[in-house]
Amino acid sequence: MDDSALLAARFEEHRGHLLGVAYRMLGARVEAEDAVQEAWLRLSRSDHTAVDNLGGWLTTVVGRICLDQLRSRKTAVPVVSLAPTVDPEHEAILADDVGQAMLVVLDTLTPAERLAFVLHDLFAVPFEDIATVVGRTPAAARQLASRGRRRVQGADAPRDPDLPRQREVVDAFLAASRGGDFEALLALLDPDVVLRADAATVLSGAAPEVHGADAVAATFTGRARGAQTALVDGFAGLVWSVGGSPRVVFDFVVEDGKVVEIELLGDPVTLDRLDLEGFPA
Repeated sequence: MDDSALLAARFEEHRGHLLGVAYRMLGARVEAEDAVQEAWLRLSRSDHTAVDNLGGWLTTVVGRICLDQLRSRKTAVPVVSLAPTVDPEHEAILADDVGQAMLVVLDTLTPAERLAFVLHDLFAVPFEDIATVVGRTPAAARQLASRGRRRVQGADAPRDPDLPRQREVVDAFLAASRGGDFEALLALLDPDVVLRADAATVLSGAAPEVHGADAVAATFTGRARGAQTALVDGFAGLVWSVGGSPRVVFDFVVEDGKVVEIELLGDPVTLDRLDLEGFPA
């Protein structure tokens, strides 16, 4: 067997798993099959001899392909029945762990939340690997999966046990920001903290990305005067509202008492999907 045939045979060993990942991500059989085919094309064009874990590499590639497709969608893709066209083996793979009802719920998640939840909760992919797909820190990937899990499980899902500590950090961050206390802000930030802004907030003047504690602290010193603490999908965060309507959400990722990531969210569709509530008394 030549190298190309051997590679094709190895790929086929993973096809069922990859189809399962893609279908759970995209909710449409044809799109899932296209994503898997694109993964094969990328593998065939790559230096596959340098890939130690082919299954993990392919899962990451399919995840990125699906994430790109979800982000580019203008409307949701209707969930379709698989039974008439999928062979029994693939139908069993796709039916395992996820039904039509769950696919409908998954459509309410943001693309990054959906990917993190699907890869971690349904396929046990480590957060370190998920982080490389979504371009976030492992802590942020963990939070994305947790937020997705809360929505899938419903409003009665348990709160994050670290919520009181998260609130302390976010409250201290807001106070330091309003008070223009650069040193206090610096003490709350992880040295490698990242501040990200979505397209809507970039259009309003925010920088797409700011890296490092010094730069992020400088960005917020004397700012956030109109923001208020809130729960953002069950996690501590800030919301700036106008006339009672949220305009910008400050989505925090807190780990070991330090802020490791902040994301500014201003896209109306994203804001509509977020569960925002004040802290309980």
